[in-house]
Amino acid sequence: MENVLNGIQPELVFKYFEEISHIPRGSGNEKAISDYLKKFGEDLGLETIQDDSLNIIIRKPATKGYENCPGVILQGHMDMVCEKNKDTDHNFVTDPIKLRVEDDMIYATGTTLGADNGIAVAMGMAVLASNNLEHPAIEVLITTDEEAGMSGAMALDGSLLKGQYIINLDSEEEGYLLVSCAGGVTALSELNAEYTNVDSNKQALLVEIKGLLGGHSGMDIIKQRANSNRLMGRLLNLLCIDYDLAKIQGGSKNNAIPRECEAIIVVDKNDVEKTKNCINEIMNIFKHEFSTSDPGINIECTETTVDKVFTDKTKITVINLLNLIPNGIQTMSMDIEGLVESSTNLGVVHTTENSVTFECAVRSSIKTLKDDITNKMDLLATSLGGKLILDSDYPAWEYAKGSKLEEICIDTYEKLTGKKPIIMAIHAGLECGLLLDKMPHAQAISLGPDMFEVHTPNEHLNISSTKRTWDYLVAILKGMNQY
Repeated sequence: MENVLNGIQPELVFKYFEEISHIPRGSGNEKAISDYLKKFGEDLGLETIQDDSLNIIIRKPATKGYENCPGVILQGHMDMVCEKNKDTDHNFVTDPIKLRVEDDMIYATGTTLGADNGIAVAMGMAVLASNNLEHPAIEVLITTDEEAGMSGAMALDGSLLKGQYIINLDSEEEGYLLVSCAGGVTALSELNAEYTNVDSNKQALLVEIKGLLGGHSGMDIIKQRANSNRLMGRLLNLLCIDYDLAKIQGGSKNNAIPRECEAIIVVDKNDVEKTKNCINEIMNIFKHEFSTSDPGINIECTETTVDKVFTDKTKITVINLLNLIPNGIQTMSMDIEGLVESSTNLGVVHTTENSVTFECAVRSSIKTLKDDITNKMDLLATSLGGKLILDSDYPAWEYAKGSKLEEICIDTYEKLTGKKPIIMAIHAGLECGLLLDKMPHAQAISLGPDMFEVHTPNEHLNISSTKRTWDYLVAILKGMNQY
């Protein structure tokens, strides 16, 4: 095993971060990492629970003088978003993440890093393994499947947890205390696909949209970056020649803004150059529109082969849905300046033998707005002869102003830094809402170090920010007996 992070402070945190980076842990593939964490807790002689959903709870008793403090739950998730560059040879089911250090940052190599939320796992492990920290009773809760729908937290038996203060470590900006987040649901629109044989006098063309920045479909939606699936819909609608459509495929996760999309179209052999010229003109339109927010847009068109294409009816319904399905920011909050209130992300488009599916992450801090968006999607899908399937519906985390935990975290931050942290809500899904539904007596807050371009292959973690965040967490725990 390489020790790329050896000697970097906080040493114990990065030791464990590197260890878990060698264990494949994409959403739905968490058995190995869950078993590793179970063994870790048991090897420390600590009470360790692994439930049927592979969630892990590890308990560490309070140190002397902290026996009467409210218990603290340090919470994160073990799964990660698996995104890679198209030219990267990496199998997320079997291969370790290849870490590298550049200046004050940790990157992976051609893939997502998994700092979201591996850094929470590593910090929780470091608290459990350290023998020189002062703290109340600790429960480290590491959930599964957070990135794909929070099914681990949904299945968790809340009665297993005894703590009153939940410190979620799934935040991505140092100096911010998160106190509220959006709820969400996965919305899958499905259209039936019918095919017909290709005309032998026609040429198939592979159209690839690439070079986009992508990003987290909640945190980065406000940056107005291009969505490759949406752009493909516009391109197919704008094409200036007659064509058949054989396939469309884009994105891999609904919670990542898609960076690439490809479609296979079939045109008259005499129209190949005209088609390529038209596509080039459309690319220039997109480049102009996104010159600031997503300047790397590129569209390539190459000849290929295919033996069947969609019927005209299927082609029209696919293009209509691609262009009309709600995508991007839907409403902005009137209460919190700069906060996205509701949004959607058309994250995945997938063609099979029988259907074309369109998978969206729908987010909102107001349930009725979330319902309104999915109702529109349902109307659109059914009007086009398809259907809408909703899955992984999770609640928003509502702000409990002035909680004792918030007071402790603010006071501790001021003592460490001489300034106040920023209290904020985010347009992203955290598990706090689900946990608080199961534990109405508890209080929650979320914090974390600086991370950048999460859910993309350029994801990176700031080393010195991680050190400061670790020191802050240690100070919060140490100060608990003063309140």
